[in-house]
Amino acid sequence: MSFKAFKDTLKPCTTTTTSTTSSSSSCTISQFNPNPIHPRRIPPKTSISQQLLRLDHSLSQQTIHSHKQPPITKDDHDDDDDDEKVKEDNEDYRGFGRPNLDVFSFGETGPFQPLLLSSPGVLPLVQVPASINCRLLEHQREGVKFLYQLYKNNHGGILGDDMGLGKTIQTIAFLAAVFAKDTESANPATVKRNQQGPVLIIGPASVLQNWENEFSNWSTFRVSIYHGPNRDLILNKVEGQELEVMITSFDTFRIYGTTISEVMWDIVIVDEAHRLKNERAKLYIACLGLKTKRRYGLTGTVMQNKIMELFNLFDWVAPGSLGSREHFRDFYDEPLKLGQRSSAPEPFIQVAEERKKHLTTLLSKYLLRRTKEETVGNLMLGKEDNIVFCEMSEPQKRAYQRMLQQPEIRCLINKDLPCSCGSPLSQGECHNRTVPDGVIWRYLHRDNPEGCDWCPGCLILPCILKLQQISNHVELIKPNPKDDEDKQKKDAELAENVFGPDIDLVGGKTQNESFMGLSDVKHCGKMKALERLMTSWISHGDKVLLFSHSVRMLDILEKFMTRKGYFYTRLDGSTPTGVRQSLVNDFNSSPSMQVFLISTRAGGLGLNLVSANRVVIFDPSWNPSHDLQAQDRSFRLGQKRHVVVFRLIAAGSLEELVYTRQVYKQQLSNIAVSGKLEKRYFEGVQDHKQFQGELFGICNLFRDLSDKLFTSDIIGLHDKHAPVPVGGEKQNVNNIGVHLVQSKEATKSSFSESNVTEPSSSLNTAVNKPLLKELGILYSHRFEDIVNFGPEKTVIMAEKAASNGDTKELHNCPLTEAKLLNDVAETKPLSRENKKRQFSLVARWMGMTELEFSKWVVSASPRDREKTLRDYKKRRKETTSRA
Repeated sequence: MSFKAFKDTLKPCTTTTTSTTSSSSSCTISQFNPNPIHPRRIPPKTSISQQLLRLDHSLSQQTIHSHKQPPITKDDHDDDDDDEKVKEDNEDYRGFGRPNLDVFSFGETGPFQPLLLSSPGVLPLVQVPASINCRLLEHQREGVKFLYQLYKNNHGGILGDDMGLGKTIQTIAFLAAVFAKDTESANPATVKRNQQGPVLIIGPASVLQNWENEFSNWSTFRVSIYHGPNRDLILNKVEGQELEVMITSFDTFRIYGTTISEVMWDIVIVDEAHRLKNERAKLYIACLGLKTKRRYGLTGTVMQNKIMELFNLFDWVAPGSLGSREHFRDFYDEPLKLGQRSSAPEPFIQVAEERKKHLTTLLSKYLLRRTKEETVGNLMLGKEDNIVFCEMSEPQKRAYQRMLQQPEIRCLINKDLPCSCGSPLSQGECHNRTVPDGVIWRYLHRDNPEGCDWCPGCLILPCILKLQQISNHVELIKPNPKDDEDKQKKDAELAENVFGPDIDLVGGKTQNESFMGLSDVKHCGKMKALERLMTSWISHGDKVLLFSHSVRMLDILEKFMTRKGYFYTRLDGSTPTGVRQSLVNDFNSSPSMQVFLISTRAGGLGLNLVSANRVVIFDPSWNPSHDLQAQDRSFRLGQKRHVVVFRLIAAGSLEELVYTRQVYKQQLSNIAVSGKLEKRYFEGVQDHKQFQGELFGICNLFRDLSDKLFTSDIIGLHDKHAPVPVGGEKQNVNNIGVHLVQSKEATKSSFSESNVTEPSSSLNTAVNKPLLKELGILYSHRFEDIVNFGPEKTVIMAEKAASNGDTKELHNCPLTEAKLLNDVAETKPLSRENKKRQFSLVARWMGMTELEFSKWVVSASPRDREKTLRDYKKRRKETTSRA
């Protein structure tokens, strides 16, 4: 028995001290709601208008409110007492969810006993050691059972839990059971069984060290990383059965996959398994050569872009489970896509519904997929994902229009039209295949004046990149001093064409070296909105994660942070791997650290930044999972505050198309993987030229969207509660999924109007349109209102902040979810003391002490908790009726 395992056996089953779990395992149990009858209350969904109202809230008022103390209730026995209602209304909820001395807390999340995986009475026993099981949450135990059932049947499968739910821990617990890492018992039934073969784990290079650390923290495996000059020595140890687990990266496996595949592996696990989505990729081909029957994938995004990715992934973990590729495409892929068209005929919709049910039933045999809301929603305060459409600055708009008129883009738009020479060929195949007068074309073909085999298709990606750069900041299309001389000349010439008469206004065609010029927000619509929002957040003590795909954009944002005097740190691809964790630790532990600038490519995996409660994604990605992974750096177990995400979109630009394609892809993923019902917003169908609609095709990519709110129009057509026009009318700005500006014409006239007010009886707040205009926000909505992330929840807003218009209170005021058995006292609000009293009554009815009952609440399944509360409420009503 190792010393660590010996110490684990000495841990008491119960404890009354506040403790925290490891960063990887779970959560701070002291944050768990001690009253299961009154579910944890979630802060209200905020709107852009409410964020703006906070800007005008004086710091003196903030100071007064921040020192409020919750009143002491004199009488806890009369829920109808008027004085108590007044005190409840005046109670300060901003400390809700933080550790309190009077809240019970526990060091363990379950009983100190093994988790039996094998069937009762069957030898040898297969069980998760008690030292591991007692630290697992209920959903993690279910995940371990799922993996073992696949293992027992010699099948592969996918653990598809949301990011941050502990897939690594569940895997280690499963391996500990399979390898009989049961050091607490000398029972012959639990001693090491037949010698197991080695385990291979493949994952991103950034998480290899984390895997090794977690194996060390949770069990006693012999583990080594296959990397560097000692690779051959490590492989020899595996073949000699001196190692039980070998960990390697995707890149290393792609290079040395042939050598690694010579070993007969008992289990192969691929972390971030969505990397196997492309059947033509070298990594996928290399993984097909692995010798093992048991292949497991871990990923929070089972499908990212196309339904056919599902086939590639499942055909690797469970070959043949979904039939042949052609069968899957004809039977599932095509019907599901065609049935999601906004104008799909009813027979298409019915076929799509049948195929969806069939596919989700089939996938459930090999896939276990859980979300945070389903598993640890009661341990977290929730997240809202706001999509904010920012108006581009005037120089940005003019530069964007001139870029659309460049000869390369005109050639691409017209490439499928008949050639003017009378040939049966299209323009892109005949006389307009090359663009000799185009700056970008000449640079790409400087060594081949006749053009390439892909002309003019080779221009698509460079032109898209330039449009995205203009959407973010005009400085980005200027030459980068780090590029070679030829590219700098090309970029300078293109910038001169794009800026035209505005070239002096934007500081010339070369990169602005002025600190004040780069940090100024006047030429960037997104930075203009960000400036005001940052002012609000920082003044209220929020910590912010700021993501961008562009390192040059991060450079500009860094100068902006310095100018504003915000304390920040930064992580991008140039940050050494060994330094990254220390940056994360410093940001999480330092109260003075306010902003973390992160490259989306470098910070998408392996970062745990739960100290931040505001996330800004400055530029959207074509792949929806990239933005979701960025959000989950903050929204994961251990987060103690409500997380608010702002995705900034340049209205009227290509970014609107990028975002709507995200919606399309996420909806297809929800339909195919989870069988959810999604609204049919779009006419376009992926990979169908006859149904390109508004989303697909080159003409849509380079379409001028400046005369309309593209996303607003699409969403509004399918919204049953579409808002009324802005022109002097009232509209609900508390709901973030509304039009703040209905059209370009309305935009020009509406900002001079008086106020846009909230008609709700519970909230009468006003937003000045001049303030909206100054901020540059045209339209906004919540992503979860557009894409179905689960069953709808009816929520009841606590009306405390409504009466006084206190925007700080409005931002933090909690909600009560109207679930089954919402609370024991019907719909009447309870003070904290009354909640504790009701908790004691339920514990007494269960025949337990408060501490025992609290521990049972944490370890019990949601179904058991609901049944217990239902029985208690039924008994209470019977007792009341008899009395």
